[in-house]
This record gives sequence, structure tokens and C-alpha cells, in this order.
Amino acid sequence: MRIGTRRSALALAQAEVVAGMLGGAEIVPMLTAGDVDARAAAAASDKSRWVTELEHALLAGEIDLAVHSAKDVPGELPDGLALLGVPARAAAEDVLCGASGLDELPEGARVGTSSIRRLAQLRAAREDLEVVAIRGNVDTRLRKLADQGEHLDAIVLARAGLQRLGREPEAGGTLDRERFVPAPGQGILALEGRAEDTRTRDAVQAITDNDAFACLLAERALARELDASCHTPLGAYAAPAGCGCLLLRAWVGLPDGSQWASDELLGGFYDPEALGRRVAERLRLAGAGELLARAQEMAA
Repeated sequence: MRIGTRRSALALAQAEVVAGMLGGAEIVPMLTAGDVDARAAAAASDKSRWVTELEHALLAGEIDLAVHSAKDVPGELPDGLALLGVPARAAAEDVLCGASGLDELPEGARVGTSSIRRLAQLRAAREDLEVVAIRGNVDTRLRKLADQGEHLDAIVLARAGLQRLGREPEAGGTLDRERFVPAPGQGILALEGRAEDTRTRDAVQAITDNDAFACLLAERALARELDASCHTPLGAYAAPAGCGCLLLRAWVGLPDGSQWASDELLGGFYDPEALGRRVAERLRLAGAGELLARAQEMAA
């Protein structure tokens, strides 16, 4: 089997994990539009810049499976492609590097992040913080934190990325998932393939964690229903709640943290997308549509 992946250290590590679970596979590193032009990628709102080249290779038969960070996958997939499954979810929460906790940071501390969701949640939690944009891969961001010239007191990263790169000890403190709701799909590897490729589908289903897959479908349905983009301050996190149920928690807000809305709801494990749509509907009734429209304007 040929597995396509981006060329970053994290993407390659993730592909190697999947290859090992499948009993071995050829890794095919590829450049995406987001890798070629990082500045344009930072300004764009369309997640497809991270996956389009891999999807073209799938449709052309050049690879059999693409491994993505699930939070990078657009809500709508090209005709002929499908999410075939996901391995067990890694840690979904965000962590603070450089400090043991948010309350330990001094007033006016400079905190780096590339995520508008994290920006909004940090400012909602502590309006005194100076939250600054910091780009690059995990290694680059940690180097910037260590560089005194950058004047950073802390940065926020996903724990899963640190785990997969063997750098989890650099996490200083965990941000509460109820308050800092993760991005939809955070900590999950999405395995995309051709919808009619039964051989690959069977192989992927043998390593799929059904709980994680149901959670991903609920989170993606919510994001899709709210028409979320990379410039949408949206958090969505689902988890098994026993008795055949999932609990889906969601958060939307303005980039400056001045207004936000959240919700959580139990739904059936066997219809996770219906749960995602229901939570999106409830958020809209609470004013999330207006919040997200204003957030898009502020981001632009």
C-alpha cells in the first residue's frame, strides 16, 4: 500500500504510525500548496491548501491512502473520495509551553499561537494577555519560544503533535477542554481513500477506532453546518458518554474574546452527524451566526 502525506516532520511521523498499524506500507511524501507558500497559507481561509495535492494523487491512483491531521480536512470531500476510518484518538487538548498554567502568567504576558480559535479563547479567559501570531511547524514554534529576541512568555500547541514528535515533556500545563474546547478533529488522524477501493477500506477498517470515528463525524458535521473555515473561532469536541451516547461540546466566539457562546448535548452514538447538526442549530439560535459573521469580518 502507498500512503501519501505532507513532508513536515509531524506529518511523516503520523504516516509512519499508520503504516506500522497496517503492517507496513510505502510512504510517499508530497508538497502541498500550504507547504509551498506558507505566507499565503496563513492568509487563506480554505483548508484545502493542506490536502488538495494528496487528493489529486488519490484520484489519479498514485497513492492508495492519504493520512491527514483531521482538523485540516475540509468539510466537503471531492467526488470519489471518502474518509475510510481513523485510528484511536490521541490527546485532544491544547497545552501551554513555557508556563505551568494560564494563571501563572504575569499580567500582560505575550502568548504565541497561529490559531484564531486559541486567540479568541485566550482573550476570553484573560483579556490582559498580549496574544501574538506565531507561524511555523512545532519545532519552529518551540525555537521561537526559546529565543529571547521573540519576547514570548508562552505558546499554545496541541498535545497530540508534541506526543507524536516525542516532545511532550516540553508541555508546561494543560488547558481545560471545557473552557478551551479543541478544534474539530484535533488529535485524530483522518485516513482518506477512494470510495470504491474495497481493499484499502477493509485494511483501514481493521485499524479504525469506532469511538474516535463517531466523534470525528459529529465534530465535522457541526463545523460543516456552521460553514466554518480556518478563520472561524470554533471549538468542537465529542467524547463517548456511555449508554450508546456521545457528548458533544462546542464553542464559538469573537477573536478579541469579548463575546462567545457555548453548548453541549448528548446524542446517539450511531448517528453522530445528527448530533453535530443539532448542536449547530442550537448555537445558531443562541446567536452564533452573528458571532461568526463578525468574527470573519474581524479576521479579514
